[in-house]
Amino acid sequence: MVANRVLMPCCVIQGFSKSMLRLFAALLLLTACSAFDSSAPAISQQELLQRIEAKADMLILDVRTPSEFSDGHVLGAFHIDHREMESRVKEIESFRHKPIIVYCYSGMRASMVESYLIEQGFTQVKHLDGDWSVWAGNKLPSE
Repeated sequence: MVANRVLMPCCVIQGFSKSMLRLFAALLLLTACSAFDSSAPAISQQELLQRIEAKADMLILDVRTPSEFSDGHVLGAFHIDHREMESRVKEIESFRHKPIIVYCYSGMRASMVESYLIEQGFTQVKHLDGDWSVWAGNKLPSE
């Protein structure tokens, strides 16, 4: 009987710990996602499409992986994998004070790159609302 009384609290504590661990993991995930929310304003898919059609002086920056990019990308997009941004930022130096529209598949990688570009002094960084997932889903111009 004593053994049951000793084991019972351990099981309750163990169960409680697993629940708390799950809750903590969920909160950590939510915090991580919001931590990469950049201060870059959004540009709508339709506005970007209008700028593409008007041949506006801008850079459309796809920060997905090379294989994602080769599977399809926004018409006229330039590719830099988000993991290579620091080493390749000089390639886009001429757009320091021009619009740069950044996207990935769903927004997290793009937000990290946007924050980095803003920290580096790029002044017109924008985020493509809906990213590639919505662009492709709407069957907008791609290559």
